[in-house]
Amino acid sequence: MRRPWILSALGVLLSILIAACTNAPSQQPLTQTPTNPNSQELAKTPAKRVVALSSLAADIIYQLDSTKLVGMTGSKLFKDDSRLTNIPRVSEGQTPPNLEKIIALKPDLVIGAEGFSNQPIQKLKDLGIATILTQIKNWESLEKLTQQLAELINADPQPLLNRYKNFLAAKSTQSPSTLILVSRQPILAPNKNSWAGDLLVKFQAKNLVAELQGTSPIGGYVTLSAEKVLEANPEVLIVVNNSDPQLLDSLKKEAFWQQLQATKNNRVYTFDYYGLVNPGSIDAIQKTCQQLTQVLSAKT
Repeated sequence: MRRPWILSALGVLLSILIAACTNAPSQQPLTQTPTNPNSQELAKTPAKRVVALSSLAADIIYQLDSTKLVGMTGSKLFKDDSRLTNIPRVSEGQTPPNLEKIIALKPDLVIGAEGFSNQPIQKLKDLGIATILTQIKNWESLEKLTQQLAELINADPQPLLNRYKNFLAAKSTQSPSTLILVSRQPILAPNKNSWAGDLLVKFQAKNLVAELQGTSPIGGYVTLSAEKVLEANPEVLIVVNNSDPQLLDSLKKEAFWQQLQATKNNRVYTFDYYGLVNPGSIDAIQKTCQQLTQVLSAKT
């Protein structure tokens, strides 16, 4: 009788693990250094042909120097982006990167995501191609990655770093107690060790599960019972759109839903998965920052 519940839970966990390729769950350092033995040589000889296996890395490289990006992973974030139409895709959706396509592009640097691209990155490394594994779990790691990639392609990171600062310029003067829910079975919420949790800190929201640790296989996330949600009783409740488009409707069926002060005060908000859970792209991050400013500043 428990099999459907277990399958549903595994499905949610798997969707986050796969889609969140830029903030993969791991206790590794927040940003990885170049993994090749010749990384020092790479730093001395700027890369001119870069393939990015994560949407965020592709976006950063393109905005640092559009001439250096010769291949990228497919992503719905860039489906209608005319700037990137002519950049070859080396993978689509959840399919593994096509190594033959990557090699054919003759890259002198391939950027992967820790926990998602490890296997293809290792194969490319064995072929003598310079590689990097990256991981983004907080704002500081985003800045460090941008600086690192700029150095590797001999670009100026400052315009992009200034843009990041502008995202944080308009902050709420309030600090409402806040809870982010990314799934229902199980009920998952980000603590302080996640991209989403760090964003709440940046925007001065009080993350009610910031200090909680749990047994969730996803680093930076804790599993909550219905009783724990009711006990937390957030002033602001954020529900994330992910692989389950019915998440908000399903949460409304929970017994605790109508008892929450966020529900009573009409302070329940829906956020996109990209930008809040998975950084995804620079535009997605900007949109999320703007939305956080709005909802955290809203009057009850």
